[in-house]
Amino acid sequence: MDKLPYEWLEEIINVAAEWIVVVDREGFIQYMNQAYCDFLQTTIEEVYKKDVRDVIENTRMHIVLKTGQAEVASIQSINGSEMIANRYPLYVKDEMVGAVGTVMFRNSRDWLDYSQKVQPLLEELTYYKKKFQKELRSKYRFDDLIGQTAAFLEAKRLAERVSGSQSSVLILGESGTGKELFAHAIHHASPRGQFPLVRVNCASIPEHLLESEMFGYEEGAFTGAKRGGKKGKFELAHRGTLFLDEIGDMPLPMQSKLLRVLQEKEIERIGGRAPVPIDVRVIAATHRNLEKMVEEGTFRQDLYYRLNVMKIEIPPLRERRGDIMPLALMLLKKLGRKFHREGIGLSSEVENRLLHHMWPGNIRELENVLERAVNVLDGTMIRIPHLPLYLQDEPLTKVECSQGKEQEKAKNVLLPSIRPLKDVLAQAEKEAIIQALKAANGNKLEAAKMLGIGKTSFYDKLKLYTSSDFPAGY
Repeated sequence: MDKLPYEWLEEIINVAAEWIVVVDREGFIQYMNQAYCDFLQTTIEEVYKKDVRDVIENTRMHIVLKTGQAEVASIQSINGSEMIANRYPLYVKDEMVGAVGTVMFRNSRDWLDYSQKVQPLLEELTYYKKKFQKELRSKYRFDDLIGQTAAFLEAKRLAERVSGSQSSVLILGESGTGKELFAHAIHHASPRGQFPLVRVNCASIPEHLLESEMFGYEEGAFTGAKRGGKKGKFELAHRGTLFLDEIGDMPLPMQSKLLRVLQEKEIERIGGRAPVPIDVRVIAATHRNLEKMVEEGTFRQDLYYRLNVMKIEIPPLRERRGDIMPLALMLLKKLGRKFHREGIGLSSEVENRLLHHMWPGNIRELENVLERAVNVLDGTMIRIPHLPLYLQDEPLTKVECSQGKEQEKAKNVLLPSIRPLKDVLAQAEKEAIIQALKAANGNKLEAAKMLGIGKTSFYDKLKLYTSSDFPAGY
């Protein structure tokens, strides 16, 4: 390869560096570019072979020659201007032959202009870095789990006991009962609490993207892969906790790969050549009946037992009515801060209505009801007209209300015995399923065809109703 001509090199130096000076081992100037000469009001011919201390005010080039240590971003005053200079020793074949000095910013104005351009980028980078770190931290502690009913306290005590373990945890409960809050609290109280908590909703990620999201990929692994590759959720959760929400919706092929990761404690990126060791604790959660799914072949039995080391079942809100009002008051305080509406209360009629609702959506539904009421509220007291229409029109039924740890006697409210439409429809649906199963001699696929619904929808309806709703053998 031919060497670049001297004229080229000189022009490259002038373009690449604003001011530059080169000295030999004794501190005599061997080169100074035109921009530096112009600033000092001299020429290269005049400064050539002169001692750098006689040419550049407050220079430290001679000190760099003595110490052999570079000086980076050093403030230097020249001709009344504060400049930022870099000084580096020059080595050729492991022998120091001289030093080179450059001026990055000729005055404070240059530095200010540069800062104004860079500072917004640094602030944006810091913002996203903090946001990313915050997203990977637990948001809730056990103190945030509100409830005093016996079933809830039992689940909470078990979660506190297992938090110090390294074993997998399986959290079961209906949608909206607070499974993710339990996962956050377990992680926060665990020895891994200072490390990431990475959350994955197995139902929200398309099947063809789930593998790359979980395990990551190498650069060039497929069309559209990011330069440098991408870490998967397991790598992001290294030394921390991976929360797999809605694990019952994970496709069977991914279940096999997840099982291998849990057994081998290593992952392979898509397009990777070598396995990557990982140290991750897994907390899984689902509203589905995994035992039935195992029987039906839609969930791997070996994975179920791998996840089901410690099982925590969170009771639905309708089974912990003594917690409804404490939860409602806590949620009202939260909503008050959100909407800047402090001191919001509930009328006795609203309290009675909340206590007697069945809450199919659990705590999530309760929060939505209260948020709706706060949005339409004029004063500070929530009354019946502020509730959603389905709660305003819902007839009250006899319920058993528990307060604290002890079950109180049933509180009977004498109202018309008209059943809610959804209960009537649910009962009719159950009876139709029972009749179809009988007609099909227990063949679920045939029963689904008779009802004119798909296999998946039929199985979901079977899971929705308890086994006691159906005749033996079904």
